[in-house]
Amino acid sequence: MDTDTTRRALVGAILGGTVAGSALSPVRSYLRRFAPLSGAAWDGATDRPDSRVESPYGSAKLRYDADGVPNITADSEEALYFAVGYAQARDRLFQLDLQRRLMRGEVAAVVGEAAISTDEFHVQMDFAGAAEATWNHVANTDTGALVRAFSDGVNDYIENEPLPLEFSLLEYEPDPWNPADTMLMEKQISWNLTGSFLTLRRAKVAKMLGREAAEDLYPARLDHDSPIIRNDGSDNEDSPNEGVSLDGTTAEDPAVDSVGTALLDWLGEFERDHGIGSNSWVVSGKHTKSGQPIVANDPHLSLMAPPVWYEMNLEVGETRVRGVTFPGVPFVVIGRNHAGAWGFTNTGADVIDFYRYETDGDRYRYEGEWRDFDTERREIEVADGESRSVTVRKTVHGPMLEREGHRVGVSWTGHTATETTLAIHRYSGSGGMQDVLSATRQFDLPTQNLVYADESGNTLYYVTGRIPRRMADGEEVRGNRIFDGSAGEGEWKGFEPFGVSSWNGFVPFEEKPHVVNPDVLATANQRVTDDRFPSEGYSSPYRGKRIYELLDQAAESEAIDVATMKKIQDDTRDLRAERLVPELLDSARGKDGLQSAIETLSNWNYRMERDSRGALLFVHWFDAFRKETFDDEFKRAGLDEDYYPRDWVLANLEAERWFGGDGRKAVMVRALRNAIETIDEEGYDTFGDYNTTRTITHPFDQSFLNYPELPTDGASHTVNNYRVESAVGSSWRMICPMGGDSEAILPGGNSGEYFSDHYRDQLEAWANTEYKPMSLEIRGEVAVTFHGGER
Repeated sequence: MDTDTTRRALVGAILGGTVAGSALSPVRSYLRRFAPLSGAAWDGATDRPDSRVESPYGSAKLRYDADGVPNITADSEEALYFAVGYAQARDRLFQLDLQRRLMRGEVAAVVGEAAISTDEFHVQMDFAGAAEATWNHVANTDTGALVRAFSDGVNDYIENEPLPLEFSLLEYEPDPWNPADTMLMEKQISWNLTGSFLTLRRAKVAKMLGREAAEDLYPARLDHDSPIIRNDGSDNEDSPNEGVSLDGTTAEDPAVDSVGTALLDWLGEFERDHGIGSNSWVVSGKHTKSGQPIVANDPHLSLMAPPVWYEMNLEVGETRVRGVTFPGVPFVVIGRNHAGAWGFTNTGADVIDFYRYETDGDRYRYEGEWRDFDTERREIEVADGESRSVTVRKTVHGPMLEREGHRVGVSWTGHTATETTLAIHRYSGSGGMQDVLSATRQFDLPTQNLVYADESGNTLYYVTGRIPRRMADGEEVRGNRIFDGSAGEGEWKGFEPFGVSSWNGFVPFEEKPHVVNPDVLATANQRVTDDRFPSEGYSSPYRGKRIYELLDQAAESEAIDVATMKKIQDDTRDLRAERLVPELLDSARGKDGLQSAIETLSNWNYRMERDSRGALLFVHWFDAFRKETFDDEFKRAGLDEDYYPRDWVLANLEAERWFGGDGRKAVMVRALRNAIETIDEEGYDTFGDYNTTRTITHPFDQSFLNYPELPTDGASHTVNNYRVESAVGSSWRMICPMGGDSEAILPGGNSGEYFSDHYRDQLEAWANTEYKPMSLEIRGEVAVTFHGGER
């Protein structure tokens, strides 16, 4: 066996499935063929770092508490973040390196030809150029100085300590970390939360199945009564783009042909996971037992070993902050400090547009004149192979993506200098709501739902990120079409790709949806308002509706506490089942061979719990119902399951064309028979036999590296969120009562070192929806002392 080739194929597969905040994803097929661990690999895994480190920034101490969380104290912020960089490298260097290499389009240099396609996309999108523009913009700020210190801390570890096991296995060494790499992590996180090619997919559906089908499957608005901001008289009702035209690309639009199937299929490999979502809510002291607000947040991202999040507890001067960040980012992203607590969920606002052009070789027509593309030739280095030359083309709108003779221009809000890193840093030192509001003005991307509460009793909801306004034919329109870039259609005023934007044509901060001091407010990626907020990526409303049901019930007693919040985060009632099972039972009664299934579903409480037979039957039935409804017609049109609509659309779909001559009820019954057959073939008895942590794996997928397989609760549309098929779910559960003790949990462990006691120590508690303390108190014995001076 060619071990080098196998290793390159492995990493290519790892990076081909990258997810939000990390370059790691489960890979099963490659390391089963992998050679046994060499002695050198084991040496790198078991050597221990120094306990004394010289720091050019001053003194600091790194402790690890009982849960493996780094507790870091320092004399200055520079010394603090040097130590943070060192700690992240100590615990998660493999993650840092691979995700940085991915975004720069430098994976093939390590793994060979398997990663060329991935590198081509990232080079054409020039995320690295956007990161450089961002770093140039923030370098001379106080935050910029801390990013430099963080980078120096990472490099001190790389230069002086044994590298993690993965580097020995894959036989390469990481390049030095630089500050632009941290900005690149901002771009990666933002792309994974906002990078959507839905407009292009909708255009293809319109061409292949007709515009009416596209409108059925991708409606501009999901009709439900549980938006984030409920119009109860107390909420801010300003909504950007109210009255904006909802017309989109038609089947006759020439732009549909200009994109091309090969290009669209290629791009589909790199867009955000549309299953990713999150929950958060804030309750004011008016409804709590303590009289103080409570914040809860559980972001739903890909689950892996080690986790996507890294927890830290930091103290410098009067600032105390604890929470989680993405490896490569110095500052706490979600968490609490001495004054308040904050969390985020994805808004789904449309912050990406696409353009077609009249072209002539290396020129494109723009507003009546021919212009040269901004063109650069770049080399993709290929391990054990010839380098691949890629032409990077850009227009006034942004990069041009090309494949097999087809082109499409892109504008994305992340392709300019942004200040989100400044905002996140300012949250750590914030002294209350006004500080957080001021910092949020600098939160350019991604578009998120911020919830916040402070120790003074204030609560807050605000949509973050820059939201573009588009003009076409003299009126403001949505971005759900492919614009005529040559005519200057759909442009974003004040946007400067790969430069510094003024943002003067974007939605002003004051006009973005927000509520100051809400009593109860919940977000679960559903529609933000009842008005025409410019959002295309929001989720089915099941989780949001259920959270509001539970919060409203609890608020009536005015006795909400941490236990109440835990109960809500643990809720497993599936509103899809509540809506569909009665209809399914009505359709199935009297049919041969279904009596046992009918009895099971009739006695089921709609909860997706591990010991439930009904939950097992429902989840397999819904998957079969989806396939029975769409599969045949989609395949005839050359469309795969990536084009399936959201679950809410299927649950409420009435158009007979989708159910053939037999009708919706007959399709439901066929799906039930298929589900029973699948369950019998797999030998499942209860939901917990199927719904396990088996897909939460290390990318190398060897038994000693993987987490143990445990049964758990929750499904794709329950508040307690877990999607075993895609290993997506609650990546961090956090409950922060003002004036009380915060609690949280990770799905695994905080350490990426396989032989650490903290590699998987939180997994069982997470699977059982239990928590650990999230104290601001500095705890643990000193593991590393940082002394002023140089090594």
